[in-house]
Amino acid sequence: MRPIYKLFYRIYRAISSLWYWARRRFTPPGLCVAGVLIVAGGMGTDIENTITYQVFALALTLLIFGFVGSRFFRGKFSATRSLPRFGTAGQPLHYRVTVKNLTARTQAGLTLLENPDDPRPPFEEWLAFQQIENKRLRAFRVSERRRKNPFQAVRLTEAVVPPLLPKSETEVPFEILPLRRGVLRLSGMTLARPDPLGLFRAFSKVSAPQTVLILPKRYPLPPVALPGTMKYQEGGVALAANIGRSEEFVSLRDYRRGDPVRHLHWRSWAKTGKPIVKEFEDEFFVRHALVLDTFTDEPHGEILEEAVSVAASFACTVLSQESLLDLLFVGAESYCFTAGRGLGQMDQMLEILAAVRACNKPFATLEQLVVGHVAVVSGCICVLQKWDDARKKFVKKLRALGVPVMVTVITRPGGKNLDAGPLRDEPENFHVLEIGKIGEQLAKLA
Repeated sequence: MRPIYKLFYRIYRAISSLWYWARRRFTPPGLCVAGVLIVAGGMGTDIENTITYQVFALALTLLIFGFVGSRFFRGKFSATRSLPRFGTAGQPLHYRVTVKNLTARTQAGLTLLENPDDPRPPFEEWLAFQQIENKRLRAFRVSERRRKNPFQAVRLTEAVVPPLLPKSETEVPFEILPLRRGVLRLSGMTLARPDPLGLFRAFSKVSAPQTVLILPKRYPLPPVALPGTMKYQEGGVALAANIGRSEEFVSLRDYRRGDPVRHLHWRSWAKTGKPIVKEFEDEFFVRHALVLDTFTDEPHGEILEEAVSVAASFACTVLSQESLLDLLFVGAESYCFTAGRGLGQMDQMLEILAAVRACNKPFATLEQLVVGHVAVVSGCICVLQKWDDARKKFVKKLRALGVPVMVTVITRPGGKNLDAGPLRDEPENFHVLEIGKIGEQLAKLA
């Protein structure tokens, strides 16, 4: 089957290239004329019994004139974007573009277009997706619709550029819609102008490579009663402000044998004539672990993307409280990132989540990472892609270690009801989130 898939892959690339070129080169009226040309060409082969060939000839003539007319466009421009630092998947990204006319002629009737990098995957990645998709369609309802293209990174729009006088510049508001998290690469911009008939567009391309990080989609969450209570943290509050072994300053007192020399308060010693030391006190505060399940056979699957979005939603909610949050997941390596109370910021955690990829290692790798870390946390929030025996065993082990756990499991639409398993006695800490209803189901968390 591999040679057949290679043929399909070449057809896919050829058709997608042709469609991309046609959508950018033809104006909407031009696309209508091109459609008429194709239909008339198919119906007008019998010129003795039908006059459809005359429609074909007219449409062809219009397109030829439009193509020839577009060849007279001569323009040279520069374009500079003012991109924000971040965007969010599924939300419009607004920015401004400064366009400058580098010619000695007034340029009018211009349209501005973005040139993103080619989003089409290499053959091996495309083949893996097709095989997984075919299995999914066979395993579920025959009538189930095929998912949208997971490789499309952005939905493009166009912006009208006001007339540009010679050597002048203007700012144009622009908007694109990022469709997936990760790094969005823009290779340049294109200034387009239609021919006198308004059918075909001529292009003047501007090289302007730039990137913007697209953060995961987030869902609004109500104030959630997370599992766990305050717990002693070595270093107290200063752990968050100064990474190292220190405590919160309380007062000054006389020196006692055994006090560390580094705690001496030299200025007070000079005033009183006897050694004075600074007294510190450790504090108890909340520290949660956010455990993200990245183990899946579908690297571009909806479940993984929704799991990352749910984890990002919890991260934004927890980090708005006076607590620490440890993000734990496994990718090429095992990762633990701590944020909150001065150690790290929400943006940094979202940046990490934007780069999360599927993992093909055994699930036990995540279990080892979390079990080795739970001694310092107050509770665990687990965002899981499945609810199988391995994950039930993992949650059961955490509870046996005395760690309060909240579990959310992402499922496909119309999936069967899941048994809470080791959380059967705490149903309030077990949540099944169905794709398509995740926002409203998260809004009901208490």
